[in-house]
Amino acid sequence: MGYRRKSRELALQMLFQLDVNKDGPDWRKQFWELHPAPMGARAFADSLVDGVLKHQTDIDRLIQKHAQHWTLNRMSIIDRNILRCAIFELLMVSDIPAKVTINEAIEIAKRYSDEESSAFVNGILDHIIKEESLAKKGV
Repeated sequence: MGYRRKSRELALQMLFQLDVNKDGPDWRKQFWELHPAPMGARAFADSLVDGVLKHQTDIDRLIQKHAQHWTLNRMSIIDRNILRCAIFELLMVSDIPAKVTINEAIEIAKRYSDEESSAFVNGILDHIIKEESLAKKGV
């Protein structure tokens, strides 16, 4: 597994933890103590989490706009955070092609969520790419 896949999985775990426990004191330090990772993986995971947290309002607005008949609260915590990470990557990480970001999100959904989640994640991300004019990133 490449360090970026590992980073995406670690970012998903951190965001899941924040959704469930909110942000207690030293949450990130505690996370890294329990989940040691190589510096490259850790740095990319931290950048994903920081980016999602910084832009969460806008990211959530996009998810809500493109997730027909779904509210954020009705989505599983895992699916919601896979989408958040992928959308942050699509919007803000210019050196990763959109196709790679989407494929990674689908694979992570297959691994961590239920059997329908990969199609759900793919559908929302594909809709966002088409509607938000993000196709220039290599889709």
